[in-house]
Amino acid sequence: MRRAVSTLTLRLFVAVTLTLATTVACSGGDDDPTTLHVLAGPDLAVLEPLLDELRSETGVELKMDYRADADTGEALAAAGAAAAGKAAAGAVTGKAGGGHEAAWLSTDRSFQLRHKDTARGLLRTPTMLSPVVVGLRPDAARALHAKSGEQHLSWADLAAAAATGTVRFGMADPRRTGTGLAALVGVATAAAGTGGALREEDVSCDRLRGFRSGQRITAASTRDLLDDFIDHPGTANALITYESDLLALNSGGRLTEKLEIVRPKDGTVLADFPLLLLDPGRRATYDKVVRWLRQDSVQRKIMRTALRRPANPSVAREGELRAQVGNALYFPDRPDVLERLLDDYGDPAHRVAHQVVFLLDFSGSMRGERMAELREAFADLSGADSSATGAFARFHQGERLTVVRFGGRVLEERTVTVRGQRDLRTLADIVAHGGYGDATAVWTALDHGYRTASSALTDEPERSVSIVLMTDGENNAGIAYEEFVRRYEARSAETRTAVHTYPVHFGEADAEALRRAAGRTGGRMVDADARGSSLSEAFKEIRGCR
Repeated sequence: MRRAVSTLTLRLFVAVTLTLATTVACSGGDDDPTTLHVLAGPDLAVLEPLLDELRSETGVELKMDYRADADTGEALAAAGAAAAGKAAAGAVTGKAGGGHEAAWLSTDRSFQLRHKDTARGLLRTPTMLSPVVVGLRPDAARALHAKSGEQHLSWADLAAAAATGTVRFGMADPRRTGTGLAALVGVATAAAGTGGALREEDVSCDRLRGFRSGQRITAASTRDLLDDFIDHPGTANALITYESDLLALNSGGRLTEKLEIVRPKDGTVLADFPLLLLDPGRRATYDKVVRWLRQDSVQRKIMRTALRRPANPSVAREGELRAQVGNALYFPDRPDVLERLLDDYGDPAHRVAHQVVFLLDFSGSMRGERMAELREAFADLSGADSSATGAFARFHQGERLTVVRFGGRVLEERTVTVRGQRDLRTLADIVAHGGYGDATAVWTALDHGYRTASSALTDEPERSVSIVLMTDGENNAGIAYEEFVRRYEARSAETRTAVHTYPVHFGEADAEALRRAAGRTGGRMVDADARGSSLSEAFKEIRGCR
């Protein structure tokens, strides 16, 4: 009897032990099938209240590892590469690099662009939508509508208003945040005016300088940007960020006056908050989460909780989310285009003043129609050109403009720093008045321009200085091209590295000589006589930018 009891006890012990072991394996430890370790962007934190419902209804718990946008890219690349390697090896369990089995970000466009091979192998599901738009304080909104005469504003309207100081905006750092990068892509794409994805030739700093001059607040995260905007109400009167952020601000009681939300009519970049599967072995758990998130009822909860548009088209948008966002702008499809865009925009926390030295031919051949065309070009850059390209290319607040008139010698040099309309009128007067020379000393004028540029750099080493040379004739006075090159090569390495020449070919000017000068100094030439072009178009295309 005792032996029978002992045998029964032993069997019970073994059964209980096996049950406990099975329970531990299924509900605990790193390989718990009810837990998904997620690399998450900070914009996903607003969904925390819904994650409890997800766990309750699906049995899946999301372990969210929130990281700044700037830190998610490389972590995602490492995790994706680890997942790809594991899949190639035939493994089906274990977390990908960094301990993440999935990633949930506001946008993965930059990651897709920079790590195409890795991104191509990852399962991706959009979960909600939010465009990058603009919030305007009431006074700024009234000024812009009065200026444009339109109910619906564009990025061009905003860029022109930023150039004149009417709009002073806050925008997160495009080098570190998805919102700032999306905004920059949107503005640059609208400035290019092609309707397609940005190409390298579409990226030019002169199209962004006016817009950039209006930036007053920046931050390394969207949350910090919103806090700074609220804490310093006199600094900025506009905010560029996700539509959901602006809606939350308007309903959150932190503003004395609600912002007018502008969805630019020339298009926006849309974030779709994708959930990415990094560990192929967790496909079943991932699918369970995705099915739950894409349910109509959950999409409505996301819409009301996070103020983001439903990714599921069967769910009707509510409230202000019913507003149309216009065309979805394309993200660049080449990494070098994106890098050039970021380089041209520079550090938004460090405002560098720009100076352009205009060397303008005032020889006798410029009399009449040609001089009228030159004056029209300067008027267009001063705001007379109301086209979209004109809005982006105009002179802007803080820009220093030096005009050097030359004929057979340098006739006059005047410098204006743009602060308002009075300065632009002064600039127009400089171009409108003054005598003409009886010859054309192209290389003497360019040598003079480099002396002016060198002096400006000596006074302010951080200043960006460039030279625009416009002539309608061949050099027939002053120093020869070879002497200019000798003097140029004798200048400091700092000047030769920093200051480039951008010739504008016009009339009977020697195109080949101007092209050589551009190549020697690191600039490029624009032909104002090309088919469909004009002096105004040439100046808009190139104002000290490669």
